[in-house]
Amino acid sequence: MKDLLTIKDLSLEGIKQIFDLSAKLKKEKQEGIEHKILLNKTLGMIFAKSSTRTRVSFEVGIYQLGGQGIFLSSNDIQLGRGETIEDTAKVLSRYVDGIMIRTFAHSDVEELAKYADIPVINGLTDSYHPCQALTDLFTIKENKGELKGLKMTYIGDGNNMVNSLLLAAAKVGLDISIASPQAYKPQEDVVSVAKEIAQSTESKIEITNDILTAAKDADVLYTDVWASMGDEDEIEERQAAFASYQVNSEVMSVAKKDAIFLHCLPAHRGEEVTAEVIDGDQSIVFDQAENRLHVQKAIMATLME
Repeated sequence: MKDLLTIKDLSLEGIKQIFDLSAKLKKEKQEGIEHKILLNKTLGMIFAKSSTRTRVSFEVGIYQLGGQGIFLSSNDIQLGRGETIEDTAKVLSRYVDGIMIRTFAHSDVEELAKYADIPVINGLTDSYHPCQALTDLFTIKENKGELKGLKMTYIGDGNNMVNSLLLAAAKVGLDISIASPQAYKPQEDVVSVAKEIAQSTESKIEITNDILTAAKDADVLYTDVWASMGDEDEIEERQAAFASYQVNSEVMSVAKKDAIFLHCLPAHRGEEVTAEVIDGDQSIVFDQAENRLHVQKAIMATLME
């Protein structure tokens, strides 16, 4: 594997290897063991979208592996002034050892990877968020000890997060139920691909508009903001559409008693989730956020070593 653009790029064995390395790096970091796996390596980090977790976790991660990260705002480099993605890819390939890009159109990431001679990591696009989905599965496995046979329920917008979770769940045999309003269901082509993958892992995929049906007997409950970056002009419309798609104590009560709650953050308490849930004992959202660091270190080490 040269790049990580979507979960489709990974085999089941590849996912397991990333998880094993993530666990090793996390444990040894806690023990104070330093790593120089990427000594003198440089990661170029292109940001067309603002970020807290993505920027900090990648920049700290490459540093902890012995390398360094360079923040490249799309407004500060020539890409933002009309230079082609092809030329940018070829130039950066002469300077750095890997590229992480967080942007809007997924086709831009694909084009960057096509012309770059170095690994390209998708830090988020409007279509996919593979690093977050891998982190989510790693966090579930860390908490539950396994993935196959568990049920994860996602409630909310059928966005880039859902696309990646569908593919990731199907790859590892995790059952997934998505509850969304009819107008905001996951992309049909992604659901189709996920169902095709799920045939070999016996993962069950359910798409519904009934949140209590979706949440019943869930091991994991997950939600995201109702309006993602780029959807700001739809906030009022979305708030109306998603008003009944909130993760609250009633929804948690139909899940398993030991169910955990996940959210990729940032969160809007009182909208997609109540404060009672996200700040409650079943929430592990900050363990989940921390694990972005460890999983992305494993991804960088795998691609850039």
